[in-house]
Amino acid sequence: MKILAAGFQHETNTFADTPAGYANFLNGEGFPALCRGEDVLRLANVNLPIGGFLRAMRDVTVLPVIWAAASPSGPVTADAYERITGEILGAARSARPDAVYLDLHGAMVTEHHDDGEGELLRRLRAVVSDDVPVVASLDLHANLSEEMFTMADALVAYRTYPHVDMAETGARAAGLLARRIAGERLRPVWRRVPFLIPINAGCTDLEPASTVYRGLAEGMSFAAGFPAADIPDCGPVVFGYGGDGVAEEVDRVHEQVTSREADWAIALPDARQAVAEAIRLSADGPVVIADTQDNPGAGGTARTTGLLKALLAADTGPAAIGLFTDPEVAAAAHAAGVGATITVPLGGEPAVPGDIPVHGRFTVEHLSDGRCRFDGPMMHGNAVDLGPSACLRYGSVRIGVTTGRTQVFDRNLFRMVGIEPERQRIVVVKSSVHFRGDFAPMAAHILVAKAPGVMAADPADLVWTKLPPQVRITPAGRAADRGPQRDS
Repeated sequence: MKILAAGFQHETNTFADTPAGYANFLNGEGFPALCRGEDVLRLANVNLPIGGFLRAMRDVTVLPVIWAAASPSGPVTADAYERITGEILGAARSARPDAVYLDLHGAMVTEHHDDGEGELLRRLRAVVSDDVPVVASLDLHANLSEEMFTMADALVAYRTYPHVDMAETGARAAGLLARRIAGERLRPVWRRVPFLIPINAGCTDLEPASTVYRGLAEGMSFAAGFPAADIPDCGPVVFGYGGDGVAEEVDRVHEQVTSREADWAIALPDARQAVAEAIRLSADGPVVIADTQDNPGAGGTARTTGLLKALLAADTGPAAIGLFTDPEVAAAAHAAGVGATITVPLGGEPAVPGDIPVHGRFTVEHLSDGRCRFDGPMMHGNAVDLGPSACLRYGSVRIGVTTGRTQVFDRNLFRMVGIEPERQRIVVVKSSVHFRGDFAPMAAHILVAKAPGVMAADPADLVWTKLPPQVRITPAGRAADRGPQRDS
């Protein structure tokens, strides 16, 4: 038994301007750097789907091909897509495997395909024939298409957000693949939810997501969708595989989600409101604020300054914010050295109206090579390299600045630039939900702020052109105001 294993992950925000090129996948941008062949096996000890799959399949021959991921952004370039999928298809063609496992995201859009995963599965199926089992694990934010269900023998999605069960999901995929290899036919049953779910509302530590995911039966998945992809298949899907009763279980979960539609809506404070509330709450201990609309894990650029300006305008006491992606400022800090003062423009995102850099005299408090390892539950064991990085101080506010870009998954990303999160009165993270896995244990309170940014926290703030008219763009809201149609 030879099982081909590969991974190709990208969560695409079609409203973001910055594409994901091949170099982004080479670096990984907070995910492991692109790896091939035997090097893929090193991911067995990382909390990733392929890690859980590899551990579950220790007793069979696994043919590792490639694993590649990049931070969410605009569409994947045609060049990157064809190069990476070409390696997967080429290996399948030459190795003639008995089965295939793919570690996918499920919300990839490319310059030439709205449904990146569906297209990969279609091409793969043409190579390996209908008799070869193909199983894939997916992100909780997958936007599933009919092609994905048709071309894969089975799909399974994460059940936690923050995604602390990635390895567990890979193991569940291994279980489905074993059932298929043993001869069981896994028929999918799936139903779409008729509204988009804002990403902050999908946190499984909170209601109503907590109840829905906690009650999922074996073989069931609920993909909440990634609500920043202007494609026909954007949106939540309930699906499952099994014998008698799977259709009834899909209907039960679908009813559970849709009957509480209004509960999935969100209302968030702006930057100044969030900082004022954090100051009030900080008597209880550190307060963490999520800068959700500049989340690099959803297409943000990690450069917007709304929350930094709100911190600087208030009497916060010890506070920290990060991580800003600003290679020029990081280089200036390294050139000046620890203890020096540099006068630079920090951050600023041209794609966000009015988001201008913060001009000031910053003290260089710490320099770093940008390398660290995650010890928290989100991608535990992952090593990242963000290039030359620094901690700058402006008054009582410390700012983490990096050359490379990543969402703040782990407290070690702050420690890497010399900031101890636990010693701060307020900590602002450029993240939406994933930070909760490692920051929640230290936080007396958690707030989510709606400062200006590339990633709309509410999909109702976006202009949709491809979303089907029956899909409401926000819970209990209206259908999309469809603008001019774009070519697929």
